[in-house]
Amino acid sequence: MPELPEVETVRNYLKKNILNKKIIDIDILYPKMIENDLNYFKDNLINNYFIDIKRKGKYLIFETNNNYLISHLRMEGKFNIKDKDDIITKHEHVIFYFFDFTLRYDDTRKFGRMKLINKDELESYFNNLGPDANNVNDINEIYNIIHKSSNMIKTILLDQSIISGIGNIYADEILFDSKISPFKKGKEITKEELESILKSSKKILNEAIKYKGTTIKSFTSAYHQKGSYQNFLMVHTKNKCSICNSNIIKTKINGRSTYYCKVCQKVKI
Repeated sequence: MPELPEVETVRNYLKKNILNKKIIDIDILYPKMIENDLNYFKDNLINNYFIDIKRKGKYLIFETNNNYLISHLRMEGKFNIKDKDDIITKHEHVIFYFFDFTLRYDDTRKFGRMKLINKDELESYFNNLGPDANNVNDINEIYNIIHKSSNMIKTILLDQSIISGIGNIYADEILFDSKISPFKKGKEITKEELESILKSSKKILNEAIKYKGTTIKSFTSAYHQKGSYQNFLMVHTKNKCSICNSNIIKTKINGRSTYYCKVCQKVKI
């Protein structure tokens, strides 16, 4: 699933290629992907321009003069830029036509969603989303939330309402880097440990952005761009700890595959 670094990679790619170019037409081949009336969606985008692309957590935010188009890639969504004459494949569900190219939303599982909102709705739209994991300014606010929780810290890191942008892969990497057990409950996390987690979050996510994200299984960021941060993973999908040479243990926490080093992360179970 695309996490913060992968979505940021898509954003950077699209900003270089589609800004300030007129949208000539739009084909919507899977209407459930659009959370608006289809006519409203098309009428407010056709003959407009994307003037900027922002990101919040795992969301892409395409800005026009009057609206924001919010896009969530979910499990396997991706945007590809292709020639207008290229055949539309069975997994391309929303096609934006520009003068000399198309922007195509490709999603094998059809889980991705798009919604067009007015500009004054942006803040309320993300009201239940926490701050970006690589840009947390108020540690006290986060600490006050997690210190009341009986959930394991691995589960807390995946809760987008607390901190946004972290998915399963980076949660494992962040906890390994900060030497904290994924089983430790939020109410047991000290402020110093939270500072370590947030420091590791910023370090790892920014490094992953530098290497255009992590490509595991089927994910590619845009037009078959593959990230290379999987070459730097320390614990997720690994067999041996590169620090102490202990076996990396794979288990499940709340149904999510979890990798950890029992020694380095001081796991007591």
